Amino acid sequence: MPQFSSLEEARAFFEGDRYAMENGISLEEILPDGTVCSMTLTGHHHNAEGGVMGGAVLTLIDFAFATAACNVHRPTVAQQISMNFLNASRGHVLTARSVCRKDGRTSCVYQVDITDDLGRDIAQAVVTGFKMQPPSSQSR
Repeated sequence: MPQFSSLEEARAFFEGDRYAMENGISLEEILPDGTVCSMTLTGHHHNAEGGVMGGAVLTLIDFAFATAACNVHRPTVAQQISMNFLNASRGHVLTARSVCRKDGRTSCVYQVDITDDLGRDIAQAVVTGFKMQPPSSQSR
């Protein structure tokens, strides 16, 4: 059952993710089994060679996972991320599409695909999440 009743409610919740917000990442869509997030690239996101920093791509992947996983089973934290860089971006906007591949009792697995605004595949990741018990249900 979704945690957020609307895209606006989810955006308001994730405004607390200051690192993602300060890096220009936004939640664009909430889907039944995932989310779509984007990041407009600026000079802040580039390395000395002019390419997009791997950490910027990983931050977008992590945020796309978090928005999707926490919409279904909050709180959830990333436990493991396996990521492949596929191409260098030549565009100005990266888009992350996350999709739930497994929703188990204590863990979940999401696939996150990153493309740029020119249609290039930039990166792909598989994220394993750990479903934490909400603070009110943890034993003391």
